[in-house]
Amino acid sequence: MTEIVEPSHGPIAITEGEWSGWSTWKSDAFEQTAGPFYEKQDTNGDWICAFVAEQRHMNGAGFMHGGCLMTFADAALFTIARNEMRDSYGVTMNLAGDFLAAGKVGQRIEGRGEVTRGGGKTVFVRGIVTGDGTPLLSFSGIIRKTGKRADRIGE
Repeated sequence: MTEIVEPSHGPIAITEGEWSGWSTWKSDAFEQTAGPFYEKQDTNGDWICAFVAEQRHMNGAGFMHGGCLMTFADAALFTIARNEMRDSYGVTMNLAGDFLAAGKVGQRIEGRGEVTRGGGKTVFVRGIVTGDGTPLLSFSGIIRKTGKRADRIGE
């Protein structure tokens, strides 16, 4: 599915359809194939990450695959930490999750959370993934900043 990948290293605004008003990272081939995942700020200024569960996200028992939930939580880490990461690239140093319920086809899957510690090269995040409002996964993670993003410097 490399045809959906664009060379931009920033989020691309969606202007039409179901995800109008959201953005997606079309430069991330893995997230586009796994999701695609979308992000936006809510009215309180908090960042939300979301996608709609499809049959391809389910395991053999018909429930959302745990690996899909953890992949989404990893993407949500960076969305939640967007303000803290502002002009930096980063890598996930740690990601831990507790599965709370099974996700189902057709649910809107959302990730929300908070930065619990930032300000330096290490950013600590905790969050919750829900499916149509039902908690599916509680997670925490650590991001390590690795360098400056050229497209964001000077904004």
